[in-house]
Amino acid sequence: MLKKLKRRVKTIVSKAFKKRRRPSKPSQQDSLSPSSPPPSPPPQPTMSSSSATPFLFPHIQSTILPDPSRFFSPNLLSSPLPTNSFFQNFVLKNGDQPEYIHPYIVKSSQSSLTLCHPSRFVTTAFIYQIFIADLTISSPQNEAAHDHKVSSFSDLSVTLDIPPNLRFFLVRGSPFITCAVSSPTPIYISTIHAILSVSSNSNQTKHTIKMNNNQTWILYSSSPLSFTSGMSSITTSEFSGVLRFAILPDSNGYYESILDRFSCCYPVKGEAVFNNPFSLEYKWEKKGWGDLLLLAHPLHLQLLSKDHGNVSILNDFKYKSMDGDLVGVVGDSWVLKMHPISVTWHSIGGIEEESFDEVVSALCKDVEGLTPIATSSSYFYGKLIARAARFALIAEEVSYPDVIPTVKKFLKESIEPWLDGSFNGNGFLYDPKWGGIVTKQGSLDSGADFGFGVYNDHHYHLGYFLYGIAVLAKIDPAWGRKYRPQAYSMMADFMNLGRRGNSHYPRLRNFDLWKLHSWAGGLTEFADGRNQESTSEAVNGYYSAALMGLSYGDTHLVAIGSTLAALEIQAAQTWWHVREGEEIYEDEFSKENRVVGVLWSTKRDSGLWFAPPAWKECRLGIQLLPLLPITENLFSDTGFASELVNWTLPALGREGVGEGWKGFVYALQGVYDKEGALEKIRNLNGHDDGNSLSNMLWWIHSRSDGKEEGHDGGRYCWFRHYSDH
Repeated sequence: MLKKLKRRVKTIVSKAFKKRRRPSKPSQQDSLSPSSPPPSPPPQPTMSSSSATPFLFPHIQSTILPDPSRFFSPNLLSSPLPTNSFFQNFVLKNGDQPEYIHPYIVKSSQSSLTLCHPSRFVTTAFIYQIFIADLTISSPQNEAAHDHKVSSFSDLSVTLDIPPNLRFFLVRGSPFITCAVSSPTPIYISTIHAILSVSSNSNQTKHTIKMNNNQTWILYSSSPLSFTSGMSSITTSEFSGVLRFAILPDSNGYYESILDRFSCCYPVKGEAVFNNPFSLEYKWEKKGWGDLLLLAHPLHLQLLSKDHGNVSILNDFKYKSMDGDLVGVVGDSWVLKMHPISVTWHSIGGIEEESFDEVVSALCKDVEGLTPIATSSSYFYGKLIARAARFALIAEEVSYPDVIPTVKKFLKESIEPWLDGSFNGNGFLYDPKWGGIVTKQGSLDSGADFGFGVYNDHHYHLGYFLYGIAVLAKIDPAWGRKYRPQAYSMMADFMNLGRRGNSHYPRLRNFDLWKLHSWAGGLTEFADGRNQESTSEAVNGYYSAALMGLSYGDTHLVAIGSTLAALEIQAAQTWWHVREGEEIYEDEFSKENRVVGVLWSTKRDSGLWFAPPAWKECRLGIQLLPLLPITENLFSDTGFASELVNWTLPALGREGVGEGWKGFVYALQGVYDKEGALEKIRNLNGHDDGNSLSNMLWWIHSRSDGKEEGHDGGRYCWFRHYSDH
């Protein structure tokens, strides 16, 4: 089976990047947190080196990246552009694939904007939404078929212009789609359904459209509007001003009264602000008059602070969505407070001294087996760096520093060529067109390095490199100082907080500040929108950046990395970890699945990029690896860990299951059954290429013997006192 795995890895690397990874054949190859908390982190808004001129890798004019000038307004092209945003489909290829602007799926093509209020379809293997052209909006002046333009974008919104006179404010979570019409023109509204009736109020500013698919849409106009209607289309009188479209989710009069009440206040943009560790504030810019109504998804509702901001929750005002019920919230500023987590070098509970010998024995063999890294893949190379870095931290934890010099030498020899450009097989380069790091291989081939050159998986690959850099800078501060500019440039590629301006990287390349987790897909068009497979590797990216902050004494970086890791963890527990009875997903799906494979904007998939749904051990493993101290936070629910392992174990009886995947199942078993898991791990014949026997034994021996229920480790957090919990 190991040969088969190796062959498959070679096949994956040679194919399109979307065929995701599996472990290759096994490789042969702290100081404690300060006792007192650091000072409150400084308020700098951007992540960058303290150098006046931030380091950039050598420039490259990539031959495979799309030209952004077609869909972005000229004033945006001089700054870095988003490559994993919620509106990415609008700026790729012909810009005509839909995106999910909750609660609507929105598609722009042929000089029009089409709205869909989707239904959910459920099977045991999928939950998905299908785009249907419920309502299409255009004007006769748009018939020249101009491309739309993104005229502005922010964390929570995008403004889409359809020349010459329509501007759509697409604000996430708005029950209304708002259109500003800049010059007098008739508006053309069409549908694939039959229109049963169109009626208006006495002053012709509220218009009700009933269709034969049982949908009722309400159109609010800022000035009187009259109609000529046909079987499936409506043409208005000449109009300039503001139009707001909303579906009526229920015939209950309450819903209509709420939409009426809040129809005159509309958001035009929304920003997310990091004010304190483990705190995020949403601020919307609004126009019109009255209060602002928006919708919150289930994780918002968990985190929404009742003690900060002036918000009220309309518990009975709900829209269905792929991510659970969206609930009405009134207020133009929300404060989200997440559970604090501990970013630590070592396990939270520690290892009993009587277990040291077994760990040290494995550690000596693993360190002795370190050999020069043969792969040129940025992903697999990064995993092997991080694997070796674990040895130094495990050695600290079991008081066996003898192996650390060997590990330090290996890390230096492995990492430096990527930082100074001397690695012949590959390397990091800077793409000025979109603003970011690409690899040498990826700049020539969109499938190389799993699509890194088209901005796929940046937080995964770079997260592994940052882990190795953080550990090496910890054990060799002089080396850390020398390569700090390169380290910060790599970190900023996916963790820059700047809002364009003079930055070289876009703001938070992968992290979605409305969904509160990352996306991985990059500059590739997908009919189902953005996607992410491995939440645990996303957590690793932000965790590794926080560790790097510890190495460099950068409390701001520690705080931001910890905050993003905490959000990624809670999002994984909300949407990737499947529990029966939570009502996020229907029973038909939740009874058969304990973890989502690939999560898309408009779909939940039980399969993986590299494995079918039946390979449950791969689904568990890809949401667990790499095994780190932060894993305690990700799988803090002991009961769920047990459910997930028991759901997976029957799959291990299938012929050809890899030893590496088995190891991750047994590692999770160790959360609640330390001895049983330890026996199985001792009998393994191999490990994932980013894992090792030392790491597995470290993990098991640092479990709590079931003496306490799982916890998130937040009570050890440096920043707990600053998070207002």
